[in-house]
Amino acid sequence: MSLKEEINHRKTFAIISHPDAGKTTLTEKFLLFGGAIQTAGAVKSNKITKTAASDFMEIERQRGISVATSVMAFHYRDKLINLLDTPGHKDFAEDTYRTLTAVDSVVLVIDCVKGVEAQTERLMEVCRMRDTPVIVFINKMDLEGQDPFDLLDELETKLDIKVRPLSWPISIGHTFKGVYNLYDKSLNLFDPSKTTIAKDVVQIKDLNDPKLDELVGEHAQQLREDVELIEGVYEDFDPESYMSGEIAPVFFGSAVNNFGVRELLDAFIEIAPTPRSRPTNVRMVEPTEDKFTGFVFKIHANIDPKHRDRIAFLRVCSGKFERNKFFNHVRLEKKMKFANPATFLAQDKSVVEEAFPGDVIGLYDTGNFKIGDTLTEGEQLTFQGIPSFSPEIFKELVNLDPMKSKQLEKGVQQLTDEGVAQLFVRENGNRKIIGTVGELQFEVINYRLEHEYGAKCRFEAKNYFKACWITSSDNQKLNEFKRLKVNDMVIDKDGNDVYLAPSQFLLQMEQQNFPELEFHFTSEFKTKKETA
Repeated sequence: MSLKEEINHRKTFAIISHPDAGKTTLTEKFLLFGGAIQTAGAVKSNKITKTAASDFMEIERQRGISVATSVMAFHYRDKLINLLDTPGHKDFAEDTYRTLTAVDSVVLVIDCVKGVEAQTERLMEVCRMRDTPVIVFINKMDLEGQDPFDLLDELETKLDIKVRPLSWPISIGHTFKGVYNLYDKSLNLFDPSKTTIAKDVVQIKDLNDPKLDELVGEHAQQLREDVELIEGVYEDFDPESYMSGEIAPVFFGSAVNNFGVRELLDAFIEIAPTPRSRPTNVRMVEPTEDKFTGFVFKIHANIDPKHRDRIAFLRVCSGKFERNKFFNHVRLEKKMKFANPATFLAQDKSVVEEAFPGDVIGLYDTGNFKIGDTLTEGEQLTFQGIPSFSPEIFKELVNLDPMKSKQLEKGVQQLTDEGVAQLFVRENGNRKIIGTVGELQFEVINYRLEHEYGAKCRFEAKNYFKACWITSSDNQKLNEFKRLKVNDMVIDKDGNDVYLAPSQFLLQMEQQNFPELEFHFTSEFKTKKETA
């Protein structure tokens, strides 16, 4: 195939949701439809009864939650789909935010019982910042949830986006009968006893057909009234408005029962965008360009603990990536080639000879990559929009076993390279401070340091308000500030000066006292709009 054909052959998207909305279950059903797996695990009551395909870290299996983004590729119909399953837990939101930079569209999962939750709103804010196309899947329709029309109103109000249902549930909870596909005028009947993929699809071109009454009984008239109301209230679905992030098509179903998923996946194949252009510090990069470019959005150590491997996940943005071909590592100004680039189905991986825009590949790494790094065929450019944000919780790392200091050092370096947390070092005494956006990250770091590196530690809380990256064209003033604030000054992993502000009041005071200094609240210093 030509480069353009390869691009049109691909769809790359992420599944996002609040915890427990059914995101990982939906991911598995997509893989089931694509033939990538034969059975799926059930995630119920926050416990995994059969391990979810996309959750491969031991702590994820114990807690029944996803704490790391999983990358999977599978075929459905005539498309190659790159699917990124993200952590739902708010403590790992930053990993999800970075993942959203690597996809072209999003499927947002909503629990019909709980409706729109706080984490859902934050995730949608990130999607809106990038005008990312969003499809909504309202899950768990076999449970006693909210009225579908109320859910649509809540979506529009809380997520600040227009919606347009493309499928509609026939009743809800214990009387749930199925889903009517408004997109292609077909009826999919629900059978709660089924454990395989639902196939009972009936074509109902005219809702006045008496056959509808035979199939769903007393609920037929309610469906007719609901559809009439939908057609009267909501505008016809406009694919262009979806592509520009202005309207979100909505589907209903029950992922755990394989139900309503086919309608969602079929529509996704039809309407979701192919790989799109990406901004850099120099220009926009188009996927159809001949020269290869790509960026690292995630790093994961020890996917296979037996082999201590470290893998950088790279999104291909333009041209063609080729195995064993030299590419330019822009930040290091270094030529590199990769003997075993891999694609993934959770922990199963296979070597690929080439990859095209939209593909996500894993590069075995010995410490050369950091999140946000760019690879090109020679051009000096850096992809933008992949910053580190100021953490919200700060704790000092205390080594509990001096005999394992080297293991602890290596583990902390690798885990913070992954972006799970940020590492700040106080030069005075080489004391390490870990910054995260949630408490659960410390639990994960502690667990992984012990089980993957054989190192034990504890964390002592530090009372800081925010991490501020400090720059200035006036070196004298910068050095004066660093001398006066020596106890609150640290350096990040890249050697940048960072001020750990003890409080919002003191931060504002320092901003007034040192107008010559710039205080940045993300690691992407060119960001214009930053607020304390």
